Amino acid sequence: MAMYTLPELPYDYAALEPVISPQIIELHHDKHHAAYVKGANDTLEQLAEARDKEAWGAINGLEKNLAFHLSGHILHSIYWHNMTGDGGGEPLAADGVGDLADAVAESFGSFAKFKSQLTRASATTQGSGWGVLAYEPVSGRLIVEQVYDHQGNVGQGSIPILVFDAWEHAFYLQYKNQKVDFIEAMWQVVNWPDVARRYDRAKGSTPLITQ
Repeated sequence: MAMYTLPELPYDYAALEPVISPQIIELHHDKHHAAYVKGANDTLEQLAEARDKEAWGAINGLEKNLAFHLSGHILHSIYWHNMTGDGGGEPLAADGVGDLADAVAESFGSFAKFKSQLTRASATTQGSGWGVLAYEPVSGRLIVEQVYDHQGNVGQGSIPILVFDAWEHAFYLQYKNQKVDFIEAMWQVVNWPDVARRYDRAKGSTPLITQ
């Protein structure tokens, strides 16, 4: 089966200035994201060896490592495309993302209320984590989630469509310990057409349970 690979950035390192510096983008993508890709591949090899040898003493750690690295790879792959240098504002029907705009209003009451919830969820993650806007296919609504260490506090089956990286490596060189300042600045580079495309694809998913 294919190994995981580090995706190329959809823009150059300086494309998101002044919100995110080129130095952060380079380190974040080329070092941190690359480490998650390598970690996922290495863990899959270790699991294959464990299966061949029927040696399951380390299975708990291996499964946890796979979830950590694989989730890190997937969330970062979404993260890069969720941003653009000419983004920001809010999703509007006039911009061709009307379905997303309607879904946000229906699920949260208004864009302002959604923005407030995702900002606070992202800024208050305990330790390392993410703030996520996800599509929940059982109810067909959008929800906000906190992802801790790439793993916990996630509704099973929910599909992330907009992710805010709240790990220190995403902002510390530029924003120091002011995580909330970074999260608030992130709204200036949100790529709403990308989020809308992910929402449209997510709506075609099949719920994991039968109602």
